[in-house]
Amino acid sequence: QVQLVESGGGLVQVGGSLRLSCAASGRTISMYVMAWFRQAPGKERQFVGSITRSRDSTLYTDSVKGRFAISRDNAKNTVYLQMNDLKPEDTAVYYCAADRNYCSGSGCSRRTEYDYWGQGTQVTVSS
Repeated sequence: QVQLVESGGGLVQVGGSLRLSCAASGRTISMYVMAWFRQAPGKERQFVGSITRSRDSTLYTDSVKGRFAISRDNAKNTVYLQMNDLKPEDTAVYYCAADRNYCSGSGCSRRTEYDYWGQGTQVTVSS
């Protein structure tokens, strides 16, 4: 069993930056594909990005490409989401997720792929 706890959310102005962290406990996440999803009020949970076990491949939804970056520190059992040039449409609750099985390409963007989820952290971008 893996427990995931997100942190780093908050209120930021348009064009600002935030770095979210996802701290894992219970098991090492080095063998897990890790991802970030987000959910805005009244909308379905949406894939943001993912990173493979070896950190050699990342995948992002089109709306965040070039602005967001996922990284992982397996030694610290932590995954990060660096968010730059934030826009009002980025406002959502952001969730960290872990996949204990293998996925590749667009397969890693499916919500059903992931086995463990954090409780989420709120990100609000004000204009």
